[in-house]
Amino acid sequence: MRNRRHRSRSRGAVALAAAALLGTATLSACDAQGGNASAPGASAHVGPSPKPTPTWDTTPRSLAAVGDSITRGFDACSVLSDCPEASWATGTGAEVKSLATRLLGKRRAASHSWNHAKSGARMADLPGQVARAVTERPELVTVMVGANDACRPTAASMTPVDDFRADFEQAMRTLRRSLPKAQVYVASVPDLKRLWSQGRTNPLGKQVWKLGICSSMLSDPDDLGAAASERRDTVRERVVAYNEVLEDVCDEDRRCRYDGGAVFDYRFDGDQLSHWDWFHPSKNGQSRLAELAYRQVTARKPVA
Repeated sequence: MRNRRHRSRSRGAVALAAAALLGTATLSACDAQGGNASAPGASAHVGPSPKPTPTWDTTPRSLAAVGDSITRGFDACSVLSDCPEASWATGTGAEVKSLATRLLGKRRAASHSWNHAKSGARMADLPGQVARAVTERPELVTVMVGANDACRPTAASMTPVDDFRADFEQAMRTLRRSLPKAQVYVASVPDLKRLWSQGRTNPLGKQVWKLGICSSMLSDPDDLGAAASERRDTVRERVVAYNEVLEDVCDEDRRCRYDGGAVFDYRFDGDQLSHWDWFHPSKNGQSRLAELAYRQVTARKPVA
C-alpha cells in the first residue's frame, strides 16, 4: 500500500513538474513572438520578408495602342487621311518621337509595337480592338478613345455615359482575361471646346469642318448665340463625364494608370493642330502627346 501511494505521489509530482515546465515554455514563446519583450537569450531565426512585386513597371518592353483617329495620326500628314507614322503612341517619324520610340528605342519599336486604333472608333469599338491587341501579348497597352463618342451629328446623339462605362469595363475584362499583368495607360479625352476655340480663327479649318468633322461641337463655328453656346457646353460636359469614367474604371485596376486629365488640360496652340483641319493634332501636337504619355509611364507614381 505504501508503495502504491509512493508511486502515485511520484507520478503526481512528475505531472505537476511537467505542467509547470510546459507553462513556462508556453509563456516564453508568447513573450518571444507576440509580447513586448523577447525571452532572455532567445535567438529565433526570422527569414527575410519577400520583396513585393512592383505594381507599375516603368520600362515595358512592348506596346500596343488602341483608340481612334488621334492614335492613327489622322490629318497629321495630309488632308483627311491617316498617318500612323506620326502617331503619338507607335509612330516611327523622327519629328514625333513616339512613346514606343522613347520607351523601346527605334529598332525595337519597329518590331515590338502595334497600332490597333481606327479612325472614327468609339468606346463601343474598344473591346474588339483590345481582343486583337492581346494576341501580340504587349506589356503596355495605351488607350485614347472617347472623342468620337462626343463628336456626333448632334449633341443629343452622343454616347450615353452609362454605355460608355459599360463598354470600357468590357474592354478591361477582355484584356485581363488574356493579359492579367499587362499595364494600361489611359489618356483623357481632349477638351473639344478648347479645340473649337483655337480652330475657329482659321478660315481653312472652318471650311474643312463643314465636311462633318465633330458636328456636335464644330457646326456653325462662328455662332456665339445662346443655343450654340449651350450646345457646346453640353458637349464639353459630356467629355468631362467620360473622363470621370476613364479615371474610375482605371482606378479599379492596380495595373492601370490614368493621365490625371493631362490631355484634357493641354492647351494645343496653332502649331500643334493639323493645318488641314485645325482640330486633330499635327506632328508637333502628336509629339506633345507622346511627351505627356512618356512622363506618366516612366514615373514611379502617377504624375499629378
